[in-house]
Amino acid sequence: MNRIRPYQASDLAACLELFDSNTPAFFDPLERDDFKHFLEHSPGCFLVIERDRQIVACGGYAMRPEDATASLCWGMVDQTLHGQGLGQQLTQARLLAIRELGQARTVRISTSQHSQGFYANLGFVPGKITTYGHGPGLDCWDMHLTLE
Repeated sequence: MNRIRPYQASDLAACLELFDSNTPAFFDPLERDDFKHFLEHSPGCFLVIERDRQIVACGGYAMRPEDATASLCWGMVDQTLHGQGLGQQLTQARLLAIRELGQARTVRISTSQHSQGFYANLGFVPGKITTYGHGPGLDCWDMHLTLE
């Protein structure tokens, strides 16, 4: 059974392992230090999914109430578990948390060509696309979802 809970400092190594399992297909290796810094300093709105006491997915969001937007950030699922619904479960949990705060009308994400279809299936609409915007071989797809 999967359990979604807030990130704890003791989750750092497991979340870095998730990152490593998705490199270089979904993340540029140079982003690892940024992700580690984020986890060490500002993981306030960051969730993990546990299965059998193992962290199998993680991801967060950031609020910008001044312009009624939220952004999804650092979402990832253990590479060996892709296609099992964990990404959808994680994304839905983050969207629910954003909705419950009631401060955002739009949710944004910056993703790659490899996962833009996943977000499109959840209702996100593509905007600007920047070739190699996330690193060599990783295009940047800026997408948004309007909350109802």
